[in-house]
Amino acid sequence: MNEIPDFEALGHTAIGEELSINECKVLAGIMKVRHLKEGERLIREKGAEHTLFVLFEGELAVISQQDEKELVVYTMKPGEVAGTRAFVDRSPRKATLQAMSDSIVYTLEPYDFESLLDNQPRILYKVMRSLFRLTHSNLLRMNRESEQLSNYISRSHGRY
Repeated sequence: MNEIPDFEALGHTAIGEELSINECKVLAGIMKVRHLKEGERLIREKGAEHTLFVLFEGELAVISQQDEKELVVYTMKPGEVAGTRAFVDRSPRKATLQAMSDSIVYTLEPYDFESLLDNQPRILYKVMRSLFRLTHSNLLRMNRESEQLSNYISRSHGRY
């Protein structure tokens, strides 16, 4: 028997915050649970899979390849989502995800998600809206960081 994600906990994640409890039950019903040991890799940069990941428990390192070195660029906390771009546009992975501690990750495959289109379009709409919000907030954060770096380099707009 397959393990099913905790639908109540799913409602407290980035993709479930807009969903009703019944909508969370439906979404959890098409998701899977993956258990990772510390140090285990969930996905590799440039991988071709398109799964969406919701971290339920533990920590995941987001690792980017830079000049043949691996660099941890972010540490995911429970409730956060990874893989939105690959999930939506089916492009290769831009980073590696590795468990920093024993972790539990909820997974969602695009074809399972798309199965909601005919019978549960509101769930599909709400999740896609949350993915857009995540992407938008990440873009704003990256723009802010780029501006701060630019200001630091040119030593303008502040004390450094």
